[in-house]
Amino acid sequence: RVQPRESGGGSVQAGGSLRLSCEYPKIADRFCMAWFRQAPDNEREGVAALDNLDDAYVAESVKGRFTISQDRARTTLYLQMDNLKVEDTSLYYCAAEDGELCYHNEWYDPNQFAHWGQGTQVTVSS
Repeated sequence: RVQPRESGGGSVQAGGSLRLSCEYPKIADRFCMAWFRQAPDNEREGVAALDNLDDAYVAESVKGRFTISQDRARTTLYLQMDNLKVEDTSLYYCAAEDGELCYHNEWYDPNQFAHWGQGTQVTVSS
């Protein structure tokens, strides 16, 4: 069973930075990995995604501030978050799915992913 595992969350002041990590076993030669976030009373929102070709997809709400990447072994996914805002406060999840979700621009839909981590909390204070 594929079980991504997130780490790196924490508390930071607005304008600060955090880097999230997600360890995951290789699921397929073609895959889509993504970061989602969900604040209380809000729907789960796609933040960024990366595929096996290292093509990155980033939501408009975080573009220019968040960067998604993976290590060469493709077993760890990262989310570098800079210039954090109070509204970035949320529980951040890592998700994995085989296939071409990223390429077909379906990565933002949480229902497309079968494999989820437990989440890591990010809290940004003013």
